[in-house]
Amino acid sequence: MLLASVNLNKRLGSLDARSKLAAWLREHGVKGVLAQEPFKPVDRLPPVLPGFTFAGGDGHLALWTSEDLTPPSVSSPDTWVQRIELEWLIVLQVHLDSYTGASRTAQLADLALMTAAEAGRPLLICGDFNLAPRPEDGLFGGEVSDFTTKVERRTLRQLMQGVDLVDTTAETAPAFTFERVYSGKPSRFRCDLALLSDHLTAATTVTPDSTVRTGPRAFTDHSALLIDVPVTLQSAEPEDVLFPMSELSGKSPAATVRREYQPHKTAMNRRGPSPASRAVTAHLTGPLDVKSVLDHGCGYGADVTHYRALGLETEGFDPHDGFGWPRPRRTGFDLVTSMFVLNVLPNPWQRVQALEDAASFVRPGGHVVVVTRSPEEITKAAADGGWTPHHDGFWSSRSKGTFQRGIAPGEIIALARRAGLVPAVEAPQLPLPGVCHAVLTKPET
Repeated sequence: MLLASVNLNKRLGSLDARSKLAAWLREHGVKGVLAQEPFKPVDRLPPVLPGFTFAGGDGHLALWTSEDLTPPSVSSPDTWVQRIELEWLIVLQVHLDSYTGASRTAQLADLALMTAAEAGRPLLICGDFNLAPRPEDGLFGGEVSDFTTKVERRTLRQLMQGVDLVDTTAETAPAFTFERVYSGKPSRFRCDLALLSDHLTAATTVTPDSTVRTGPRAFTDHSALLIDVPVTLQSAEPEDVLFPMSELSGKSPAATVRREYQPHKTAMNRRGPSPASRAVTAHLTGPLDVKSVLDHGCGYGADVTHYRALGLETEGFDPHDGFGWPRPRRTGFDLVTSMFVLNVLPNPWQRVQALEDAASFVRPGGHVVVVTRSPEEITKAAADGGWTPHHDGFWSSRSKGTFQRGIAPGEIIALARRAGLVPAVEAPQLPLPGVCHAVLTKPET
């Protein structure tokens, strides 16, 4: 879903600005407009954007979505921040104070509290921050501007580090998003930002566009950010009813998913153990002195049988009741395996939840092995099978409700860190050609 984040400098009251904005949105195929300062006065009725539905907000911050999509849930925790639920992705649109560093610092601190309260949900924070994240991002007369304080930058870094956010437009040579002449000197800032959860960067593209503020087609004085996020919103006429999903842990979920997702239908009914489980017992259980194993997401249970046949104390668990592997009552396993589970879950938030659940069963100092289908394999299968893109992957069968995404080792590790797991540097890697894997551990402290 292509989003456009832009400070419109209160210009939507102008027919000319609205026409130019509408033409630009059509040209790029934008599906969601995240607008800072869209119109004045702030409490007036929102202007009509052809082809879009007003989803919520006011003259401070507003959202329009394509009329062929169901508008998402929108709320306003404060006048300077808007919270949007794009399926599994939480978007916080911001317009920080334009005048004082002290106010911006306080807002960044409040933003850190808001992000922490999301409890691990994937995040995009975008908008006009009215600050330069690095000294080189703010220049006045060719010198570093003193508009942004060191305290602001430190507070911004703390916000980003606290929930593992990446500044997606940070380049060696800054792409300035606001330029104006003050007192005869050029003022140049990269102040329009998109901060993104680190495990989403591989599937998300963020592109600054300065054409919206320069030349005859300009309709504002800030660059826009085109943010292509791996989210598929429902059509304006929903095909099904949403329901809360937390099959993995029984917790009250923070997100909803479509009823048609049926990941259990991807499970293979094997006559023997999987190559991945054989690699685990051949290369890991001995060196790691594993005595107990939980196969998390075990499906029909062929790998459980394999581990037990080799004398390992083994249990299986699968959230699909039909497989007959209920949630274990015990924890503290030496090893938890997650074989081809993450790649069938239709969004990154569910993948984090699945890893959190798997991690809850392993003892401190124990290990978690995650195996996934590779991006190369899924890309080829999607092309050969004519699969339909969905979120950051594909419907492998829309009629069955099955989803697939190829997940590289780096993405597995980024997701695992959010579940309290880290790479097990001392553990041998598995000889598993054609698939991806990571050997992880739960820190003892």
